[in-house]
Amino acid sequence: MSTTTNPPHILVIMTDDHGQWAAGCYGNSEIHSPTLDYLSQTGVRMANAFTPTPICSPARASFFTGRLPSQHGIHDYLEEREEAVRKHIWMADAITLAQFLSEAGYETGLVGKWHCGQGDSQQPGFDSWFSLGPWQGTHRGPHTYWHNNQPIELTGYKSSIITDHALQFLSTRNVEKPFFMFVGYVTTHTPWLEHPERLVSQYRTCTFRDIPNDVAYPFGALRDGSKPETRLNRRESLAQYYAAVSEVDEQVGRLLDHLDAQGLRENTLVVYVADHGMNCGHHGVWGKGGGTRPLNMLEESVRIPMIFNYPIQFYPGQVRAEFVDHCDLFQTLLDCADVSLPKDVVETRNYPGRSFKPLLQGIGLHYWKTEIFGEYGNLRMIRTRTHKLIRRYPDGPCELFDLLTDSRETVNLFHAPEQQALIQELTTRINTFFSTYEDPIKTGLSVGELPMHNRGEAWREKQV
Repeated sequence: MSTTTNPPHILVIMTDDHGQWAAGCYGNSEIHSPTLDYLSQTGVRMANAFTPTPICSPARASFFTGRLPSQHGIHDYLEEREEAVRKHIWMADAITLAQFLSEAGYETGLVGKWHCGQGDSQQPGFDSWFSLGPWQGTHRGPHTYWHNNQPIELTGYKSSIITDHALQFLSTRNVEKPFFMFVGYVTTHTPWLEHPERLVSQYRTCTFRDIPNDVAYPFGALRDGSKPETRLNRRESLAQYYAAVSEVDEQVGRLLDHLDAQGLRENTLVVYVADHGMNCGHHGVWGKGGGTRPLNMLEESVRIPMIFNYPIQFYPGQVRAEFVDHCDLFQTLLDCADVSLPKDVVETRNYPGRSFKPLLQGIGLHYWKTEIFGEYGNLRMIRTRTHKLIRRYPDGPCELFDLLTDSRETVNLFHAPEQQALIQELTTRINTFFSTYEDPIKTGLSVGELPMHNRGEAWREKQV
């Protein structure tokens, strides 16, 4: 591939609640996503990308900091309409990707969803800031947005407004500097209502054949966090969700068209990713990791789309099977920008991720990890190529799934006598991993003693 001595521009597009299954390039036969399919066909698609936590705020904090929830201390979604949640500075001691890139000479901007606390304030490391207010509400508005610390009220589809301001950033930036822009769409988040009718109408006659007709989640209770009409009108909710994916796809196309028109496309690394996955009736669940009690780590909850497109650096048409997550993505973006972290920062921050830039260039690595770890409060998970172990501390219940014979995660093997040696081995790997990286003050095992994230925290429900 061609090389360049200029640092790349970096455009990261992160959607909220976009399950990996919900795109044509990931195998969905009915969703129209031509822009994402194009990015995949001419770029690199990660087939096994995961979120560290299947809920918004901790997943996003892991992306921005490169650290686990048990390191940065955000373990659930932040309900900023609660005064105590809004006032707590959740990222007080964080050093974000934007800060590192800014120090390296990048002009930086955020447009859209932040959701790591104090979203109405311009965060350190960002030269430009256009964020959603504490309450997302419906998709059409009117809504209050925060532009460089000033509130403005706008009416219109949120996705279009976010794209408009992203294009404004690209049009007014300092052309002497490389840019890093984070664009956070919320289109695929509930409520699944009021998306453009021209898009919704084409999906109302779909078979929705790519969503398995599962039995209800067999290991606890369903907890529907979506609107009440979701279960009552499944087809309409799915049509709205599919339309939301197409709506995001169109907005991504607008961004790519602008880069093409300005001659920026070849030297711009474009990354499309989601904060976490989503169930839309899968296993009977409407939601992500918080869609059940106890909390879940279902494949649909933890798997995310992750696509890289960088014409002059990455070989096109690759589908990589390696396990990667947001912490690895953090390191990879710094590596692509040729930013080396100071030794003292590396030592004190104890980053769990690793750059996989060589994989994107088609270069094999001597070693890459063979498992992925996840957490959600006092729940911890290890997922290998063949098995998934979920441990809920301190008292369970716990689960073991054989993913080769039970891909739909319906049979819990945790108490099977013949599985006890494997459970002990996987438990040791979980304990070793988290003891290596967790902050004893911010660990998920002590989440009940940490500041409140929202009033619906699973680990506090018995105490309320």
